[in-house]
Amino acid sequence: MSQLDLKIGPKIKAFRRQAGLQANKLASQLNISPSYLTLIEGGKRKIDGELLLKICEELKINISDLTNKSDINMFNTISELLDDKLFEDLDILGPEVKDLANSNPKIGRALIRLGDILKKKDHELINKIEKLSGKMVDNRKNSFPGEVVADFFQENKNYFPKLEEFAEKNFLKIQKNNRTRYLSLCDFLKMEYGITVKDIIPEQGKPFSKIYKKDTKELFLSDYITLETKKLYAASQIAQEGANNEIEKCLSNFFFPTEESKKLTRVALLNYCGAAILMPYKLFHQECHKLKYDLELLQNTFATSFEQVAHRVCCLQDPKLPGIPFHMLRVDIAGNISKRFSLSGIEIPRYGGACPRWNIYSAFTTPGKIHAAVSKMSNGEKYVCIARTVEKGIGRFGESKSMLSIGLGCQAKYAKDFVYTENLNINDKKFEIPIGVSCRTCDRLDCSQRAFPPLHKKFDVDINLRGVSVYVND
Repeated sequence: MSQLDLKIGPKIKAFRRQAGLQANKLASQLNISPSYLTLIEGGKRKIDGELLLKICEELKINISDLTNKSDINMFNTISELLDDKLFEDLDILGPEVKDLANSNPKIGRALIRLGDILKKKDHELINKIEKLSGKMVDNRKNSFPGEVVADFFQENKNYFPKLEEFAEKNFLKIQKNNRTRYLSLCDFLKMEYGITVKDIIPEQGKPFSKIYKKDTKELFLSDYITLETKKLYAASQIAQEGANNEIEKCLSNFFFPTEESKKLTRVALLNYCGAAILMPYKLFHQECHKLKYDLELLQNTFATSFEQVAHRVCCLQDPKLPGIPFHMLRVDIAGNISKRFSLSGIEIPRYGGACPRWNIYSAFTTPGKIHAAVSKMSNGEKYVCIARTVEKGIGRFGESKSMLSIGLGCQAKYAKDFVYTENLNINDKKFEIPIGVSCRTCDRLDCSQRAFPPLHKKFDVDINLRGVSVYVND
């Protein structure tokens, strides 16, 4: 086997750290010196095929985990960023962006960080103009909260072993009949931390989900939220009391551009740990395998919500007990992406809406029903994707709730382990839905749903010729 590119060294280091292995211990298992392993991980030495296979065996990973691009969204994100009018005269082409993403991922991440700052400054400036002029300013790029949170979880592959350990221990203390009941969680908070949980109806005009009063050790939960949400908040409070040090360690290994983004990530980690208490790793993995990831059956088994289960199946990344690598996103009916995460390899846009052909949007046409589809990207990769709407919000009878759509998917090669493929013919091209990432980055010229011209193709208007879209005249 020929020697492979130097860029896989840092990936080996990342997987080693994720597995909790010290460099000298892995070097001993590989029968090489620690200094040689350091050179490999630093990208200063090439690695032959035999040693590579041995490393994969010790780290319990596949070769494809090392040879895939380091950031599955980087090419698409940089392409979106360069779509700004600021760069239109530079005529930067797709292969040039791909070369940068593959050969200089650190520079790519730096560009993305600058893009985020530019977007934030632009947003702040427009808000000031609107306040001064009293008029709305159009043509702003959509922004969504949680971009930094998504980056943090993506970098950690949505798996935090120390929080899983904490959750497992507490589940064993709280469980009754393999379930964490709401009253059991409340009793545990009282006995272990002296915290009293109170269910109350919010005052008129003062809605809330939860309020924790640290001085009196009281956790108030709104009676307008679902029982599943109450359980998550109670479990997250357990994590806040008992796993705070581990959460701080997780946060310390990541650069946060603002204190707000760090606080938001802390909340996300508390919810991660809370969900792990409700759905402990080993038991949840066992049920996923037995039920072939039937989300509604898992939802009933663990008495949790559909969205909570969808989140949790994306966390099964223990190298010793892995699950299917999924992608997940959440959108509103206007197409705004409020959550995104991908281990499946599919690219999810950062700065704008996703491809309208994704079934996450068509799910709004029949609320509450799971839509399954075989989606094919322009590069030939096929994915099995499901989507279903969920209601969000709090309130009493007569008050409207918002509707969101949850999308979940995996590579087609995992079809046999995914229950939603049982009525799909994965190999029949008639069942394939051709999709892209977003209109700006998609190179499909036969799509009638284009909202923008392709980014890397010269666009012109011919009044005597029109293709399937006004933006495509070939």
